[in-house]
Amino acid sequence: MTTRIKICGITRAEDAEAVVRAGADALGLNFVPGTPRYVAAQKAGEIAGSVGGAVVRVGLFVDPGRDAVRRVLDSVELDVLQFHGEESGDFCRGFGVPFVKAVRVRGPVPIAALESEYADACCLLLDTYVPGVMGGSGEVFDWDLWPESRLPLVLAGGLTAENVAGAVQRLHPWGVDVSGGVEGARKGEKDAAKIRKFVAEVKSAGS
Repeated sequence: MTTRIKICGITRAEDAEAVVRAGADALGLNFVPGTPRYVAAQKAGEIAGSVGGAVVRVGLFVDPGRDAVRRVLDSVELDVLQFHGEESGDFCRGFGVPFVKAVRVRGPVPIAALESEYADACCLLLDTYVPGVMGGSGEVFDWDLWPESRLPLVLAGGLTAENVAGAVQRLHPWGVDVSGGVEGARKGEKDAAKIRKFVAEVKSAGS
């Protein structure tokens, strides 16, 4: 099985280009104001427009209002929406755009309930629970909690080029999602060499 690769928290056009060159499958644009990797709609629109057709463009939200999501969709070409808060299934599917539902893991995953509520999700993204932090924590959750599911599962939380191959070989996720693990000293600014290494590690682990 080919493991899909998403590089999240893109804030610069050159980083989007690096994602494409490295051979990743998707990039994430963060529309959560006040977070380190937030990107305004105008800038996000430029980034998304520059890589259309080359990667899947994912927009990340945390408990947004419907109008806020619609405003972004009016100005940014997005292929998928990713909801990282307490959004209901009805809310997630209410925009006519494929969606990902993120789940913060801090104990056994209620997978049957999630499969029912988000039955038409593209996938479920399992991330580390950190109080007050909605993703991008850089911390790994207990992989013994990884469930079986009829929905595709994406692994996030603390992944780097050093640990992602082991994660893929152990858990066989449908996809992996990284943000801080491919950054330099500043949050939101990616390191092209780290992106290349991360992608290469995932692909070698799945071959």
